[in-house]
Amino acid sequence: MSSVKRLLSAVLRPAAIAVNRLEGLRRLWAHARVASLVPWPVPDSAVFLGTPEIRGSGRIHFGADLYLFRDLYLETQEQGEIEIGNGVVISRGAHIVSFNRVSIGEGTMIGEYASIRDANHRFGGGAAIRRSGHDSQPITIGRNVWIARGVTVLPGVTIGDGAVVGANAVVTKDVAAGEIVAGVPARPLRSGAVVPERPELE
Repeated sequence: MSSVKRLLSAVLRPAAIAVNRLEGLRRLWAHARVASLVPWPVPDSAVFLGTPEIRGSGRIHFGADLYLFRDLYLETQEQGEIEIGNGVVISRGAHIVSFNRVSIGEGTMIGEYASIRDANHRFGGGAAIRRSGHDSQPITIGRNVWIARGVTVLPGVTIGDGAVVGANAVVTKDVAAGEIVAGVPARPLRSGAVVPERPELE
């Protein structure tokens, strides 16, 4: 490191420390904001790197030891609920929308910009799609599932424990426990992965 860089680093270090402390306050604020928007308690161990955009009824269950990145969109409409199990990680920009039920099992990881929606717009008959209502079916995602970046999960799908869904896949049918799928629509690549009884939570 050059002498100039060393000097600048020393000068800027107090400001960097202050910013780090501010980041901790942002996380506390995000936790408090989420707790004010949902009807059930939010565990203290849940970490929010930013306040999710929560729309609709706010019927969202947050588990313990969560790690939720910025820019999440969580929406519940009609009787819809979202249940996020313990130890789940949801990466930046993911969208989860429920008119029925979306359940995410313990230890599951969801990649950036994934879309999990349990309802589709009705269309046809000459009515405006915007005002035609929705048809919904529950989505169940098991324990220790890895959903990679950009995946879309459609209504009525069950993804079994320990399954892996490759990046940018569109999941239109059930995925068996331990199965690895990819593509549009998602198809099996192989199966037989070992599923731990309880995933290790970091």
